[in-house]
Amino acid sequence: MRKVLVALCALGLVGAFALPASAGGGKGDLKVATSLPAPGFWNGDTPDTLDGGFEYELAAAIADQLGYDGVDYSNVSFDALVAGKAKGFDLALSQVTITKERAEVVGFTTPYFSSDQGVLVKTGTTVDDSNLKDIQWGVQTATTAQTYLKKEVKPTKKPRSYQETTQAFAALQAGQVDAVMLDTSIVLAQATASDGEFEVVGQFEVGEEYGGILPKGSKLRKSVNKAIKALIADGTVDTLRETWLVPEYGQDPGSVPYLEA
Repeated sequence: MRKVLVALCALGLVGAFALPASAGGGKGDLKVATSLPAPGFWNGDTPDTLDGGFEYELAAAIADQLGYDGVDYSNVSFDALVAGKAKGFDLALSQVTITKERAEVVGFTTPYFSSDQGVLVKTGTTVDDSNLKDIQWGVQTATTAQTYLKKEVKPTKKPRSYQETTQAFAALQAGQVDAVMLDTSIVLAQATASDGEFEVVGQFEVGEEYGGILPKGSKLRKSVNKAIKALIADGTVDTLRETWLVPEYGQDPGSVPYLEA
């Protein structure tokens, strides 16, 4: 794990993040988990190489609001996280969509981000309403995209599932799948990072929202929710999105055409 002091001064955002009334409360470090890599949300492949990102900075701002001295970041399996099996953290921020099923085994914070499901392909590949049931899909296991493919798209070929996003993207690169479905924000960031190899050709409107994960029964839930709501209200969350995610997207998510399952 990497200990990060909550300085909140990077990128000239001190004004947006300065919360002097709660800073430096002597409570030690807030233990925050995520599943890496996640460009734009967490910039770095390991906790030791993290140097920014939307959720990275959001975690620091939450810790500051709650009076912690800093943050210990750790990398966990996404599958274990959403199944309630990951341990050793106070809060997890990992682009996790809030669902009833997941809420049975983990605690969710108030939502802080909205997303639909995007379609990532090799540049030049066509995916539209006429062929989306016939192509070979790739998807990350234990995601809402996997559920959406099964229940709504209902492809004729069984989607190939991968534990990590990097494995799904590698399969797309190798031609093992025709398209990968994941949150629009995630695939837009991957397309931008691919130097033109990949593109996002469509998305499905699902109206999903990300929430932080807390261990079931966590006593931090009310205070974390209060912190997130305050950071939304004072414009910090919007500033973080503009600073870290818009450059990663390379385009307005709203400009990606919508498909019908």
